[in-house]
Amino acid sequence: MGLFTKEKKITGQVFTVNVREIDLNPNQPRKYFDKAELESLAISIKENGLLQPLTVRKKSDGRYELIAGERRLRASILAGINEVRVIIEDRNEEESSVLAIIENIQRCDLNCIEEAVAMQRLMNHYGYTQEELARKLGKAQSTIANKIRLLKLSDKLLANALEHDLCERQIRALIRLPEEQREKAEKHIYKYGLNVSETEKYIDKLLVKKKADKPKWTFTAKRLYINNINRTLETMKKSGIEFISEKHEENGYLEYIIRIPHD
Repeated sequence: MGLFTKEKKITGQVFTVNVREIDLNPNQPRKYFDKAELESLAISIKENGLLQPLTVRKKSDGRYELIAGERRLRASILAGINEVRVIIEDRNEEESSVLAIIENIQRCDLNCIEEAVAMQRLMNHYGYTQEELARKLGKAQSTIANKIRLLKLSDKLLANALEHDLCERQIRALIRLPEEQREKAEKHIYKYGLNVSETEKYIDKLLVKKKADKPKWTFTAKRLYINNINRTLETMKKSGIEFISEKHEENGYLEYIIRIPHD
């Protein structure tokens, strides 16, 4: 059986196609391609040829859309290769999108943010639930949830985290902080080169401090609010507003009941 519920025909034949006839997959999850790696691969392809064919699907306009192998296609073009070998699969757009993610995940080509963005895009575009997407990708639902949770950080902070080589667990730790503390914490993690364990301890420390810094009610502060209530009632009385007020003090609580008749 194929990836989805019905059997999909795969030609199994290798064809030669002009690179100008191949369109990139608009749902390709991988957004960053290392320039040095591409140049190295281009030299290899120029010397030895493209050893592994690209995987494409044929579109209704007669052109081809890439399913897997964008790095190899880019390197082939960089090497000045005009024609490449491809395997054509009978897939629709939805299946092509999912396959593009699976191929990259299996090859470990995506960073955690690219995975999260790709998963969220599939859910938005095709209406998948986390459970449905998990089944299609062969992942646990909790894995999908943890990935997508990364997108709670701002785009700027996500970009900084990737630039500073923070791993997924470190990024998840940042999410635990209030939004206003995250950027400063990320800079601290990068500046001092904290590992995962050190990052989590650092975040725990910040959260404990945040809790300790929370203002506590004092008797004086409470008395100010009580006095404000009393002054408000006095002002209402002077203004001729009819009301009934009751004040009860028992079991350590002070209760005010104010009743104002409807007009």
